[in-house]
Amino acid sequence: MLQLKNITLRRGTKLVLEQTGFTLQPGEKASLVGRNGAGKSSLFALLTHRLQSDGGEVEMPPRWRIAEVEQNMPETEQGATDFVLEGDRPLMAARAALAAAEAADDGHAIGDAYLALGEAGEFDAVARAQTLLLGLGFSMAQVDSPVNSFSGGWRMRLQLARALMFPGELLLLDEPTNHLDLDALVWLEAWLQRFEGTMLVISHDREFLDAVTKVTLHLEETKLTRYGSNYSGFELMRAERMEQQQAAFGKQQEKVAHLQRFIDRFKAKASKAKQAQSRVKALARMEKIAPVLTSADFQFEFREPQSLPNPMLVMSDLEVGYPGEDGAPDTVIVRNINKSVLPGERIGILGANGQGKSTLVKTVSRMQKALGGHIQEGKGLAIGYFAQQEMDVLRPDEGPLAHMIRLARDQGPPGREQELRDFLGRFRFTGEMVGQAVGSLSGGEKARLVLAMLVWQRPNLLLLDEPTNHLDLTTREALSMALNEYEGTVMLVSHDRALLREVCDEFWLVTKGRVEPFDGDLDDYQKWLLEQSREAARAAKASQQSPAAAPVNTVAAAPSAPVDAGDRKASAAIRQKRAELAKPLKKEQAQVEQRLAAAQAQHATLLAAMADAALPAARRAEQGRQLKELADSIETLEHRWLEIGEALEDMSRD
Repeated sequence: MLQLKNITLRRGTKLVLEQTGFTLQPGEKASLVGRNGAGKSSLFALLTHRLQSDGGEVEMPPRWRIAEVEQNMPETEQGATDFVLEGDRPLMAARAALAAAEAADDGHAIGDAYLALGEAGEFDAVARAQTLLLGLGFSMAQVDSPVNSFSGGWRMRLQLARALMFPGELLLLDEPTNHLDLDALVWLEAWLQRFEGTMLVISHDREFLDAVTKVTLHLEETKLTRYGSNYSGFELMRAERMEQQQAAFGKQQEKVAHLQRFIDRFKAKASKAKQAQSRVKALARMEKIAPVLTSADFQFEFREPQSLPNPMLVMSDLEVGYPGEDGAPDTVIVRNINKSVLPGERIGILGANGQGKSTLVKTVSRMQKALGGHIQEGKGLAIGYFAQQEMDVLRPDEGPLAHMIRLARDQGPPGREQELRDFLGRFRFTGEMVGQAVGSLSGGEKARLVLAMLVWQRPNLLLLDEPTNHLDLTTREALSMALNEYEGTVMLVSHDRALLREVCDEFWLVTKGRVEPFDGDLDDYQKWLLEQSREAARAAKASQQSPAAAPVNTVAAAPSAPVDAGDRKASAAIRQKRAELAKPLKKEQAQVEQRLAAAQAQHATLLAAMADAALPAARRAEQGRQLKELADSIETLEHRWLEIGEALEDMSRD
């Protein structure tokens, strides 16, 4: 088991943990939750020996191997599959041992190395790596692309795949969902549910935690408290504890009433549609955990819009994408969009990565031009845009106050400096922080600044592109409450399913170059995504394991005479000629298949025999050399089988 006893940990002068601890049994999957800055990542560093405790003990079985996602950005021309394969440390060690044994011509060591390779899963390693890549959103065309060809977010997905390639006995995941779209997130949930080891995960995605964990470790005020439940159960248990200990009952009840107003408002409007019913359930949960929500030290609300145009905007034959450079043609991602957006609508925008969700939002927000069609804006439309990359709307060398002063001056409404300082204080920007360069702020602080700027503008249409990426759980709940009380229209792109459920009344699906209504709820969407990822994984595995399933490329086609399509006799003669030419190839193919099956069976028998600890050293060395010869023979036979298959395929096409 993993056990921390009376641990004390300091980071500089800050006391992170004080005489606290927890216990995890083998196979338990736990979340580590707490406010930003509480010390969650420091605890991970303690477990991986990057930090040493100031007191107490960390007990862990010596055989346990720890896997975690490296946070550095990889810089290499290595292919994606090979990069992920290197995460399997036992496999890499076995490969290195085989190379050393072959260099020394040590038959005994060669045999041991082949045995280790078999135990490490050498023969399906590439398929396993590519299954991870496909599940995390990479296409089959990208699995061998150089790591350096991917953007930062995709490289972090590669780091995640590398960690999952060999998750060890203890898997540590620190915000694994930050760079994932909903489709990749659903796949990751299914993968982690099958993982048999012990896991500790830090995440601000409540539904993700509910799906993959059964234990919650809460870090608060330097103390760790274990709850035997997933995150939703933890919320309820903590709410009960807080109700029992609540001193300022009157203040709490005032905030609960504030929360209840929007619960009642939307319960009254709920229809029989699936998404509406799921939203009622989400709001009911919020009602039950009101003590937790009201304990948050960060609350805000969107001010009432000055007007509500009807319609907000109308998209007619809209085309969105990227304009060509230097005379190159435009790249259209989504076309033929014909949609109206009305006052008070709450629209969730769904779709796999790369389908054009963010591009659509950027176009509506006026951040980039439409490539075709037209957007008719209602009179008085005021757009508030939250960019997925906060720095798209922030200046790294300026402070929060400078941003607010420029916003009030250029866009309004106007405000005096002291009024702007007081306003920033509501978003936890106080004292010297109002002048601190935005480039030095944390991701969560940048997100709060963008929220502050949105609230100040009093928009009537909110366009939110992944607004929760850097927000902790309590701030996410505060955003959900604010959006539900907001009188204007919301268009939301997010992989945070809790936020989508609690905010959105309808969904648009961006897929295959179009925008279509999605009639189901998020559970239906997740099932569809999961099935898509399973089909891709099965195809990748089949292409690696079965020569017959391998992709066939053109090699050398057998000669054939031109055919007159109207001459049936000539066509029949050509088919007969092809059949005669194919006979020797088919005969050879059958012989190769028999030899290949025999070699593979012999290889498996030798591997099994070498597992006998009592095998004499001389015999082991001899079998090691035989394994090497068999492996070379199998490779040659597989290559020839593919050549014959490709030639036969060419004949059938001509």
